[in-house]
Amino acid sequence: MERHKRIMQGIVTGIKMAKTATVRVSRTVRHKKYHKFIKCCSKYHIHDEENICRVGDFVSIIESRPISKLKRWRLREVIQKVEV
Repeated sequence: MERHKRIMQGIVTGIKMAKTATVRVSRTVRHKKYHKFIKCCSKYHIHDEENICRVGDFVSIIESRPISKLKRWRLREVIQKVEV
């Protein structure tokens, strides 16, 4: 039985490595004391086997087993391609 894997969506910010892309995922969190909503971002290195991502693409990523030192996520699908 496969456990539930997290899925996130973000924007590709870098493709300088082979079979790897960098994705920025934004989320909003509520401040504990002031109860104001704050936008924060996280960067993830993802495994892109066919090198189909381009900078600016909106993609969906899924959690996976450790692939390398930094890569713990795989490309699930490209939701919206950037216009060239």
